[in-house]
Amino acid sequence: MAYPSNQLKRPPLSPVDKETLTRESWKVFRIMAEFVEGFERLAGIRPSVSIFGSARTPRDHEWYQFAEDIARKLSDAGFSVVSGGGPGIMEAANKGAFAGKSLSIGVNIMLPHEEASNPYQDLSLNFRHFFARKVMFVKHASAYVVLPGGFGTLDELAEILTLVQTGKTRKIPIILVNSAFWKGLLDWFKQAMAAQGTINPEDMSLMTVVDKGDDVVEAIFSHYENRGFEPSPEEREILLEL
Repeated sequence: MAYPSNQLKRPPLSPVDKETLTRESWKVFRIMAEFVEGFERLAGIRPSVSIFGSARTPRDHEWYQFAEDIARKLSDAGFSVVSGGGPGIMEAANKGAFAGKSLSIGVNIMLPHEEASNPYQDLSLNFRHFFARKVMFVKHASAYVVLPGGFGTLDELAEILTLVQTGKTRKIPIILVNSAFWKGLLDWFKQAMAAQGTINPEDMSLMTVVDKGDDVVEAIFSHYENRGFEPSPEEREILLEL
């Protein structure tokens, strides 16, 4: 028995819909360009560490100063530092790395109401699309360092946890800074998600919680102590499919 095509149920496109479809189709090329530029300009920056945190943190706040200190330590230890390129903790991360020995990289996003990119960037990229930008954070990262932040910070944390948990990227250190800030969320992970079986209890081990800048560097070097920073051949294949 032949079933009618769903195309018969679809009403004809209005002129507005046709114009929208045309614009959406052409947007694919802009998305491709963002990926190509990002891959080309970030190739060879390994090892690198992606740092996240609130854009709203003022310069005189302890979190800002702590992020700057961590980034300087990582930069002097040989890690390029990648941040979102904006204000707050992103600026602190770029500022610390900019003063250090390694590259300070900003992966900026164009938003309607956000301040301009911070000036502490040796290498600056600009993106219109969050999903393309997120790939750049993960693609070359040897570690994720997550300081206190809002929805955007949680989004990046959830993204890397999902990718590592599902095997879509290699396992890297995911370091949460400031145990007091993250305690409530981590307790909820254990008492709600793990308890109800929506994650495995061992998934909690994907994250390390620290309170000192030196502990961030130590956690990263400890993870790579017996294997080096370069991806293995198997990990390279995984990253190519990211």
